[in-house]
Amino acid sequence: MSQSKIRALIADDELLARQFIRGLLEQHDEVEIVSECKNGREAVAMIRKNEPDLVFLDVQMPGMDGFAVLEAIEGDKLPEVVFTTAYESYALRAFELHALDYLLKPFDEVRFEAAFKHAKKHLAMRRPDKDRLQIGALLQTIKAKQDYVDRIIIRADGRITFTNTRDLEWVEADDKYVHLHIAKGTRMVRQTLSAMEAQLDPRHFVRVNRSAIVNVDRIKELQPLSGGEHSILLDTGAELALSRNYRERLFAVWGKPL
Repeated sequence: MSQSKIRALIADDELLARQFIRGLLEQHDEVEIVSECKNGREAVAMIRKNEPDLVFLDVQMPGMDGFAVLEAIEGDKLPEVVFTTAYESYALRAFELHALDYLLKPFDEVRFEAAFKHAKKHLAMRRPDKDRLQIGALLQTIKAKQDYVDRIIIRADGRITFTNTRDLEWVEADDKYVHLHIAKGTRMVRQTLSAMEAQLDPRHFVRVNRSAIVNVDRIKELQPLSGGEHSILLDTGAELALSRNYRERLFAVWGKPL
């Protein structure tokens, strides 16, 4: 790096997340925060304008997500990137595969400091061409996985039918089967819940507990319960439990309660 200070940019649509990262960065005298961005379009503009050394980039932002930000700046000077995400497992494996650091929300100060130390090490031995290849490989991996099904084949009573995923209200686990809840009733498919989850678009379908996946477009309201858990009420009247261990996944897609 040609500058003595590490020029950092924070891009996250959640104000509290930006404030938390800012507070941790301000503990380091060698860091200068050049910009905070609340969406992907701002991030692209500020990265191009300020040419930061280090970007803390939220993967899931409305309108233009973190991957779209990277695609937009791919031909420009590429900063060191630390992803902040509540993303599903395949994306986390992709980050690890391509040696790109990430912070899985909710993260604490200890995990943040480890990621920051890793980023500083990378900046000290910066090889832009290699970094660009890693980012490009990550984007290709993510794109390759984004071919989600738009309909599900159902075999029952000697017949083969299908249901469109947009008609799914929620999916319920039953050992090696799943029950697909749709307006016309329930259909059973021989498949595990994890296998079904991998086929459904995570922008619309989110695991909310160990036994259920919900279509977030069908959520009518959340009702807080004790112990950090919630009850999910669908527009059909169905009521599901939102486990504390899965709530950040839902909030990342549906939006976090104020």
